[in-house]
Amino acid sequence: MASLLWSNKRPPQLYIYELNLKFVEFVNKVLHHLKVVLSRKEKLVKQKSDIPKLPLPPPLVGAEVGTFTEFTVTQRMPSIARKVIVENNFPPNINDSLEKLASELSSGYLPLLVDHTGADFAVWDRYLEPYKRQRWIDIPWFFAETYFYRFILQITNYFQPGEWQSVDPFELQKRQGLETSLDSIIALCTQLNGWLNVSQQEGESKQTALIALLYFGLWGNRVDLSLWSAFETDRSRFDIESQQAHILVDDASKVTELLINSNSGRVDFVVDNAGFELICDLSLVDYLLGSGVASQVNLHLKPHPTFVSDAMIKDVHYTIEFLIGASNPELTSFAQRLREYIASERLVMCDDYFWTSPLAFWEIPDTLKNELSHSNLIIIKGDANYRRLLGDRHWNFTTNIADIVCYLPAPMVALRTLKSEVAAGIKPEVLEEVVKSDSAWLTNGQWGVVQLVDSQELLVEYKPQG
Repeated sequence: MASLLWSNKRPPQLYIYELNLKFVEFVNKVLHHLKVVLSRKEKLVKQKSDIPKLPLPPPLVGAEVGTFTEFTVTQRMPSIARKVIVENNFPPNINDSLEKLASELSSGYLPLLVDHTGADFAVWDRYLEPYKRQRWIDIPWFFAETYFYRFILQITNYFQPGEWQSVDPFELQKRQGLETSLDSIIALCTQLNGWLNVSQQEGESKQTALIALLYFGLWGNRVDLSLWSAFETDRSRFDIESQQAHILVDDASKVTELLINSNSGRVDFVVDNAGFELICDLSLVDYLLGSGVASQVNLHLKPHPTFVSDAMIKDVHYTIEFLIGASNPELTSFAQRLREYIASERLVMCDDYFWTSPLAFWEIPDTLKNELSHSNLIIIKGDANYRRLLGDRHWNFTTNIADIVCYLPAPMVALRTLKSEVAAGIKPEVLEEVVKSDSAWLTNGQWGVVQLVDSQELLVEYKPQG
């Protein structure tokens, strides 16, 4: 071989020089490719629309007679306020104010915030400006709900220095939600530990485990405490396979392919509820990190109590302590791994007042949007987060969801059990069948979606002109 190379009597140094040139050319091509990929990602953030590309339909409001929205504002929200009285030991003046709030929701006017001690007081003052002197049932439902929970915290002196500062008015329900599902937590963690043991051996096993954990993340939402009582029987018991027929959009396989092919990138998790649902979410986090599918996971949590069971940073810590306190080896192993991920900053917990605001997702602050742009995948959990994603508006249920969420800075998957009259991206034939089979399909928590919008779908609509 060497004699052939030098047969033309070319000096070996010249041959090596030409090889080096070819190598440099190859490296430059790789670097150019990487620049193109990074450039496309930047354009995805900078050049596409900051709002949905379609005209915005009207928002849901409580005055829509006969709707679940009306039922929530006039019936469910008063019940939630009264439950806060029952479940806490607040003094009579606080309880009287909670009862007043409950009695005024169906026909009364929005009260104003007067407690300046909350860090978000100034922004809420601006949010409220368009709705002053309006009734609860006449303003957008998402605004009414987020403000309802924020106003409860003013009543209970959550932000004021003193005895009730930082007391979570929904703490009892969150803890009961964990305790009533202990058997299911043990079963899930046992399965999770088994998946992790084989995750390094077979690529196919990763896909199987990820799909199953995505389904657990989807249906774990069924124990959302703002809709279900934590004191009834354990609702976390369910058969994943029997629920597949109830998934209206199922992109789970596409999601797993994206994750496995992301070369151990970063995943961002917009968390919904505490309790068994948080266990399901943390199980997926544990598998992503433990199997090497992701190198880092960022949990985006609420900065204060809202929507009864929404998870805060302190709820993650409490959940880990609960797992350790159960004195079960499967749970202890799971909890210790979570602790190690937090200590090594592979699992990062953060909160932001955007997540408790009444803003639509496309009104996300630039700092938070830029942070999310570094993600390989944004996982958006639960019904309320999905409503924020769609601006809680009356979209046609068959509207291409990519045309609505074109403002997102990275690929997104929504894991959502339907509990409100908001939806998009459902195929017409699927919609026709579900409407025939279940008149309450939008709100009874029996139907779900695993909806992926990847970067290609986002880029197709907003590629640079020129």
